[in-house]
Amino acid sequence: MTGNRVELYGSRTCPHTTEMRAHLEWRNEPFVEYDVETDAAALQRLRALTRGPLAVPVLVENGIVTTVGWQGRACVVGDLRLNEADRS
Repeated sequence: MTGNRVELYGSRTCPHTTEMRAHLEWRNEPFVEYDVETDAAALQRLRALTRGPLAVPVLVENGIVTTVGWQGRACVVGDLRLNEADRS
């Protein structure tokens, strides 16, 4: 992944996001993390990228989804409720 722009879309309440983050840190891979529970813009980007049921974690490299879930496990976030002020 070196040289790529790596983005991790996840949720602070999802243990699999925590595991994927730890793996990236262990590999010393630079990445930007977005919490789709608290960041409405990140949630919109995730919806545009996946075009399907929302599950986290999602790893995106250079704008392309490369991994959904972690080791066969994921947290469903389709029922996320954002504050009305966060909705567009």
